[in-house]
Amino acid sequence: MLKTTTSVVEGHEVREYLGVVVGEAILGANVFKDIFGSIRDIVGGRSGSYEQEMARARALAFADMEESAKGLGANAIIGIDIDYEVVGAQGAMMMVSVSGTAVQLR
Repeated sequence: MLKTTTSVVEGHEVREYLGVVVGEAILGANVFKDIFGSIRDIVGGRSGSYEQEMARARALAFADMEESAKGLGANAIIGIDIDYEVVGAQGAMMMVSVSGTAVQLR
């Protein structure tokens, strides 16, 4: 399925707008990842474990959104917006939310 953040797809015409679709994923942060992330923050550098969790959450959210779009008969999702939030007590969880418009392209 074609997915894009733009509202148009060059070379294609939107035949039908099918509705807004959303995908969400909320993942808890592991205590050990928190500890190593804090150490990484102190000494500088990137936290590979957090990056992996963010990529996993994003993939789950996109899969959820795509499943909703397929259920509507879409062959593309346009105008996609991606949001990241830290939720829960003391930011213990990470949420990725994606939304877009399910369409049928010619």
